Amino acid sequence: MKKTVSIIGGGPSAFLLASFLEEEKFTVTIYEKNKTAGRKFLVAGKGGFNLTHSEDISEFIKRYTPSNFLKNALLNFTNTDFRNWLNKIGIPTFIGSSKRVYPKEGIKPIEVLTTILNHLESKSVNIKYEHVFSGWNSDNNPIINNTTVISDYTVFSLGGGSWKVTGSDGSWLNTFKEKGIKTIPFQATNCAYKIDWKPNLIQQNEGKPLKNIAISCDNKTQKGEAVITKFGLEGNAIYGLSPQIREALNQHKKATIYIDFKPSLSLENILSKMVTSNQKNTIQILKKELKLSPSQIDLLKTYLPKETYLNSSYLAENIKKFPLDIIDFSPIDEAISTVGGIDLKAVNENFEINNLPNQFCIGEMLNWDAPTGGYLLQACVSTGVYLANYLNKTITTEK
Repeated sequence: MKKTVSIIGGGPSAFLLASFLEEEKFTVTIYEKNKTAGRKFLVAGKGGFNLTHSEDISEFIKRYTPSNFLKNALLNFTNTDFRNWLNKIGIPTFIGSSKRVYPKEGIKPIEVLTTILNHLESKSVNIKYEHVFSGWNSDNNPIINNTTVISDYTVFSLGGGSWKVTGSDGSWLNTFKEKGIKTIPFQATNCAYKIDWKPNLIQQNEGKPLKNIAISCDNKTQKGEAVITKFGLEGNAIYGLSPQIREALNQHKKATIYIDFKPSLSLENILSKMVTSNQKNTIQILKKELKLSPSQIDLLKTYLPKETYLNSSYLAENIKKFPLDIIDFSPIDEAISTVGGIDLKAVNENFEINNLPNQFCIGEMLNWDAPTGGYLLQACVSTGVYLANYLNKTITTEK
């Protein structure tokens, strides 16, 4: 007789779990609170549908905080495995210049979602829409739409706390906390970070990019691009430092970052170009010899004391290590993702909730962090596949 699996939440981790559960062993139902599934999946695709990243899995794993928690899941279903699976169900992919992986050109996000949902339908997965989880009854069975749902296995795939417009609002957190499951308050990550800009700087440079830079915080460096906004800084060069910035903000209410405006040049190279230049004006030296952008030059000129700015040695040092103080996160609902949710100590190595046997948590509702670039989605799908493989083996063992 088949076992029943109730998956609460209709996102990527739920889709892959349902897809990899063996049809002859399980009857699978996904309960989604919205009228449609995968809304956050679609919103994430508006800026270019980044499915995963192509880097070697050994390096891939290091992108996560903490990395060990997800290691087995990522090795069990790697970025290459994900691409192969997508291709198998009819979604060919390609590797872009940034080494990120996208659907083949011309394939829209809605087509990806529709293909996945059709695949689930072919496997007899039942999706029930407008079904809202509200807690548990006295026998620890989940309550959905005020009705008790009894199944052999319950899997929660409720997402994080960002992007309320998609239904991913983290409203489940208190329900789990009241149940005695250890939780951690949500915080924004992969978000804009607040800087108290000087008015004249932001008036001239709001919306301007800082390209080909490197930003450091607490001995970690991230290359890429950042954009100056009225609020502060955002972009991939700072998103990847979210764990370090968050720790400093939580501890000290301030995080100091350092921008290297010319990561391709050493301090010695920069100083040499400056002192041997035929240009007499500092701005022209920075523009002609070092190819700094007007925004980079404005940052240096606005924030450095005049005697530092006009001293070649001191100026060169600041070009390589320009300090800025971050004073806050952006609001959670403006963040790409969140950390917090279910404490990792509240689940075992198979994502089973310690004090609720045969009930599991997967995906972004668990307290791990990852930068943008395909890492978030990959971890979600990998946890889903890992749990599916565990349950498949469990039923074999029970026989």
